[in-house]
Amino acid sequence: MSVIMPVLNEERHLRSSVRHILDQDYPGELEVVIALGPSEDRTDEIAAELTAEDARVRTVPNPTGRTPAGLNAAIRASRHPVVVRVDGHGMLSPGYIATAVRLLEETGAANVGGIMHAEGENDWERAVAAAMTSRIGVGNAAFHTGGEAGEAETVYLGVFRREVLEQQGGYNEEFVRAQDWELNFRIRQAGGLVWFSPELLVSYRPRPSVRALAKQYRNYGRWRHVVARYHAGSINPRYLAPPAAVAAIALGTVAGVVLTPWGFAVPAAYLAGITVGSLPAGRGLPAGARLRIPVALATMHMSWGWGFLTSPRKLAKKVIASRREAAVPAG
Repeated sequence: MSVIMPVLNEERHLRSSVRHILDQDYPGELEVVIALGPSEDRTDEIAAELTAEDARVRTVPNPTGRTPAGLNAAIRASRHPVVVRVDGHGMLSPGYIATAVRLLEETGAANVGGIMHAEGENDWERAVAAAMTSRIGVGNAAFHTGGEAGEAETVYLGVFRREVLEQQGGYNEEFVRAQDWELNFRIRQAGGLVWFSPELLVSYRPRPSVRALAKQYRNYGRWRHVVARYHAGSINPRYLAPPAAVAAIALGTVAGVVLTPWGFAVPAAYLAGITVGSLPAGRGLPAGARLRIPVALATMHMSWGWGFLTSPRKLAKKVIASRREAAVPAG
């Protein structure tokens, strides 16, 4: 079993993330390959400690720091027929790897994955976690909100058959973001099955500030538009909701300033909607977290929508024009 992990500035969670991998109850051989980007914190030092402590852990360089390049470097350096993707701030649930292997065998899937279980360590992170696991925050994406096992467009992270990664040439390194969605789209286009199961759960640590969350979701929107332009027909209404909300709020605000105060009804309705929608999402949380959920929701929606609307066409043209060779040579 090969576990691949691209990391950049992950000193806060790297040791715990690797420990959750090494503690898996899996009967076969296990290796962890960490692709090290140019971190500015203690990530490299912690990774060196981990390799010294356990021979199953190795590192490879990822000088660009880009996630898909790190993933491909780790894939090339790994050797087992099943490849598990994990991030440096993701914590595998007990039995994750054994369950994933069983599901690959039972379903015949090319890739299986489960739930991105966001968990916070303070009021802001708990608010973001609640927003990320609610339908008002992310729509009906099963890997965020849960659901029944079945065929899916994409899954969180993923557990792959190596031959599928080799057939697809690995991750497309042109996609700085949205590389998972783009790879799963290619797998499905080639006739492969992508399978979601709620049995698979990875705990995820949200971004620690409004600014970091806004940057994350702006990049998500920006690159999701690139995917839509690169793969015609890959968009659906769920992805159009945030940019539509941004446009409607902007037009309503301008109308309120220039034409009639009634224009402010649009942003007011949005604020009322996320406030009411945050109530069920915040059940059981401390008051400080509940009060921050509308801020988290607005940050996610507006940043994703703005990133989608402002995604430059030249970025998609650059990706489309690239004629990359297979990043992971076939066996």
